[in-house]
Amino acid sequence: MASRSRVLYVGVTNDLVRRVSEHKRGLGGFTSRYRVTRLVHREEFTHINDAIAREKALKGWRRSRKVALIEGSNPTWRDLAEGWSPSLRSGQALRATSRSFAPLRGAQDDNGARSA
Repeated sequence: MASRSRVLYVGVTNDLVRRVSEHKRGLGGFTSRYRVTRLVHREEFTHINDAIAREKALKGWRRSRKVALIEGSNPTWRDLAEGWSPSLRSGQALRATSRSFAPLRGAQDDNGARSA
């Protein structure tokens, strides 16, 4: 996720719609403080461990590499969640665990196991 001034936030969640909604409502310290409300990139994974490994890798990247990743698929940094209906739930289009630019701790996999 990103702010209008392009502050970046990387994280993992098992419910992208819910988590993006939380960011947009200002819930959470860092994202609220820096107004990180725009989903600018996302990736989906079948297994939570793969999503967490990718999150850790991305957090180790330099900012320039993250920007290149975003601009490769979203050159205008458009909010990919714009227009999402509140009725769209993870059980529909976003069933797989997603990794987005937003730090999300304590995500649960489909078996209820929590990540660190």
